[in-house]
Amino acid sequence: MGAAVIIVLVALFLYGAGTNPAYGWSTYRDYLFNDRIMLGVFNTLQLTIYAMAIGIVLGVVLSVMRLSPNPVFGSVAWVFLWIFRGTPVYVQLVFWGLIPTIYQKIQLGIPFGPTFFHLDLQNLSIPFLLAVIGLGLNEAAYMAEIIRAGITSVPEGQSEASTALGMSWGMTMRRTVLPQAMRVIIPPTGNEVISMLKTTSLVTAVPYSYDLYSIASREIAARTFEPVPMLMVAATWYLVVTSVLMVGQFYLEKYFSRGISRQLTSKQLEALAKAQTATEAGHV
Repeated sequence: MGAAVIIVLVALFLYGAGTNPAYGWSTYRDYLFNDRIMLGVFNTLQLTIYAMAIGIVLGVVLSVMRLSPNPVFGSVAWVFLWIFRGTPVYVQLVFWGLIPTIYQKIQLGIPFGPTFFHLDLQNLSIPFLLAVIGLGLNEAAYMAEIIRAGITSVPEGQSEASTALGMSWGMTMRRTVLPQAMRVIIPPTGNEVISMLKTTSLVTAVPYSYDLYSIASREIAARTFEPVPMLMVAATWYLVVTSVLMVGQFYLEKYFSRGISRQLTSKQLEALAKAQTATEAGHV
C-alpha cells in the first residue's frame, strides 16, 4: 500500500513538473549542450581534479606528520587541520580572493639590500589559481584524516612481519601497509571527490565566474531571465558527472577489496586441512 502511494505521488509530481511552464523545458533543451555550458563543465572538472590532487598529496604529508613522533611535526599538522576543518570553505575562498588585496606585492631579497624577485599580484588575473589553492588546502585537511585512519587500520603485526622479512620502511608501506589501507581509504576518498565536484559551485567567492554553476545561473540566466531551467541544466550535468564518478568509485572499491571474501578457496581449505592434520599428529 505504501509503495503504491509513493508511486502515485512521484507520478503526479513528474506530470506536474512536465506540464508546468515555469520549468521552461524548451529553454532547458536549448542550453543543455550549449558551448558556454560545456565550458563550465570542463572548468568544473579542472577545478575538481587539480584541487583533489593538491588535497591528496598534501593530505599524505599531513597524515605522516600526524603519525610522526616529532612533536613539532605533529603540532603543525594539528593546527593546520584545526584551522581548515574548523572554518567554512566559503569563508576560506573569500579570504583567498582577497589575497591580491592583502598582499599587493611579493618581494624576495635581502633586508635593506637588493631584491631578487618581485611580483605585483594586483596586476595578475589569477582567480582560477586562487580557487584551486583554496579548495585544495581545505580538502587536504580532510584527506589527512582519511589517510591516517587507513594507515592506522592496518595491524602493526603486518609491518613487523614485513620488517622481519628484511623489507625497508618504504617497501613495507608500498607492499604491505598501503594495499591494505586502500580498502579503508578509497570509499571516503571517492565521496570526497564527489563532494569536491559540488563544492566548486562556491568558487564565486574568489571570485571565479567560469565554473558550471556561475555560467548557468549567473551569466546565461541573467541574460534569459529564466533561472529555473538554467539551474536544471546545471543540476543535470552535476548528476551526470557524479554518476560517472560513482561508477569509477565502485570499481576501485571492488579492485582493492579483493581477497576479503569470508569463503576460503579450495587451496586455502586444503592448506588448512593439512595444517590441522599436522597439529593433531604433533599432539599424538
